[in-house]
Amino acid sequence: MLQLRNIIKDFGDRRLFAGINWHIRPADRIGLCGENGTGKTTLLRILAGEVHLDGGELQTARQTTIGYLPQDGLVHDGRSLFEEVRSALADLLAMEAELRSLEAQIGEDSPSTLLERYAEVQDVFRHRGGYTMEAEIGRVLGGLGFAENDWQKPCEEFSGGWQMRIALAKLLLQRPNLLLLDEPTNHLDLPARDWLENYLSDYPFAVVLVSHDRFFLDRVVNRIVELWNGALTEYPGNYSAYLTAREQRITALRAARVRQDEEISRIESFINRFRYQANKAAQVQSRIKQLEKIERIDVPPERKSIAFKFPAPPKGGRQAMELEDVEHGYGTLSVLQDVSLHIERGERVALVGANGAGKSTLMRLLAGIEAPRSGSRREGHNLHLAYFAQDQARVLNPEHTVLEELTAAAPFDMVPRVRDILGAFLFSGDDVLKSVAVLSGGERNRLALAMLLLRPANLLLLDEPTNHLDLQSKDVLLRSLLAYEGTLVFVSHDRYFVDRLATRVVEVGGGQALSHLGNYEDFLRAKAADGDRSHSAERVEQHQAASATGAAGAESTSGASYEERKAARREERRRQKQLAEIETLIETGEENLAQLEARLADPGLYEDPERSRQIAAEYQSLQDEVGVLYQRWESLQLEESA
Repeated sequence: MLQLRNIIKDFGDRRLFAGINWHIRPADRIGLCGENGTGKTTLLRILAGEVHLDGGELQTARQTTIGYLPQDGLVHDGRSLFEEVRSALADLLAMEAELRSLEAQIGEDSPSTLLERYAEVQDVFRHRGGYTMEAEIGRVLGGLGFAENDWQKPCEEFSGGWQMRIALAKLLLQRPNLLLLDEPTNHLDLPARDWLENYLSDYPFAVVLVSHDRFFLDRVVNRIVELWNGALTEYPGNYSAYLTAREQRITALRAARVRQDEEISRIESFINRFRYQANKAAQVQSRIKQLEKIERIDVPPERKSIAFKFPAPPKGGRQAMELEDVEHGYGTLSVLQDVSLHIERGERVALVGANGAGKSTLMRLLAGIEAPRSGSRREGHNLHLAYFAQDQARVLNPEHTVLEELTAAAPFDMVPRVRDILGAFLFSGDDVLKSVAVLSGGERNRLALAMLLLRPANLLLLDEPTNHLDLQSKDVLLRSLLAYEGTLVFVSHDRYFVDRLATRVVEVGGGQALSHLGNYEDFLRAKAADGDRSHSAERVEQHQAASATGAAGAESTSGASYEERKAARREERRRQKQLAEIETLIETGEENLAQLEARLADPGLYEDPERSRQIAAEYQSLQDEVGVLYQRWESLQLEESA
């Protein structure tokens, strides 16, 4: 239905796309992946016809309709929500108006042509869902989180995130043949994401989307297209399958590159050796031509990602935090009523619910930023609390450099480690001298997260810590939090993040905060068992089926019981602890080996044969010990992938 042929796109002196060829077929569901800055958004805009090409051709099949949802920048005003969304169905509305007009003209003596036209329009109108369009508008608005009492509100009363939901609703109702979505889940809470996953899974036409939500990609797409170095590489399957296949491909490419480099080195060595010998001139020219024909293998560089671990938490009491009979709100609005919440040491509690339900309000109460209007908040023994607000990046001082901002927040004993912490969050070299004002959303969030490492805490309160982070950075943050030994309360709209991390889910809504043991999938199952279909149980079954048919190496604990996952987490902590101990031993062993190598390289050592033999034996013994440590380390790493 759509084909790119030898597409070239330049930005200044940088070539973003170098002769891209790509074919999108009807009913394809494609996830477009790649590092930040590789051109994913630009490629979507090319497909949407919004960007001029510097070379190549974009071919589109006849009658192809294209719908594009950008990341931000859309504003709607001048109409009510319902009328704005209804305007997306212009063709159906025109047919409806024609039917009303024809009905007014039809009488006893109407000509057959008028009756035929009425029957023809009515048939098309019925076939395209004209008689159910009001119900479909309501279904889409409800699925995306709009309450029925919002329908008559003027569009200008909705904030930026809700403006994007309005745009998405209009796009879904138009049902284009090719749906292009750039981060469609950015402004959606978990219930709305769940609904959109189901909607797109049943969508009858082609979808191409960019998303930093791993669970969403696993559920929706059947093909991953990776953008790197101006070229595209396709992988069948979902995102989990892509991770496994990509690693296998990169490993094979590296091995092929090594062999190619060895071959090139041999050819160049021959050329350099015999270049000036007349009797070898023909062979030299042959080797030069052979060298020119070799197509050099490009290997993607190692992906940069955050690499850190939280400081060991101070010892605290069994009860980390308590809220008793809390009521809180703003003015006449009561957000939370009679809420009691007890958080025990070592728990990982996820707060879930629709946007505006009160999750961030509850987090501010737990953090002590706001005091409840009634009820009590009690801290556990020796509590050391760290709070990451949803808008934490906004409180950074824009006049500071990155280095100045972190140094200003650091206690005296941590100042020498500030550069190390920044390096772990991908701020190195001149990056630390960047002004906070010019940082991207992702960079600001990384800097705000880095501040959490400045002081050890035994209770972390994280409100949307994954915002603006790419998939790799989210994964490293997840691993760091899994290894964290303190207590955690968090809000996230990333389903994979919540499923992997939570040991308890607290549903916030209707002024209440209700607890459910287990992760989000256990929560869905419990809701369905209680007859609550607002979080469709089908999603649990569908995800379990998707997990069963996903990549062999994909991480999944969906089918395990709560107790099994709890035991698995204990085992994972044990494994992580052993890994850390072995890595320390390896580091010490390699330092000692380096010292012994320096001694063995000293010619004076061999003046004493007995001493030299002793040092050599010591070196061999230590080398064997380090080899055994590496084998144990690899075995523990394999346990994880298993």
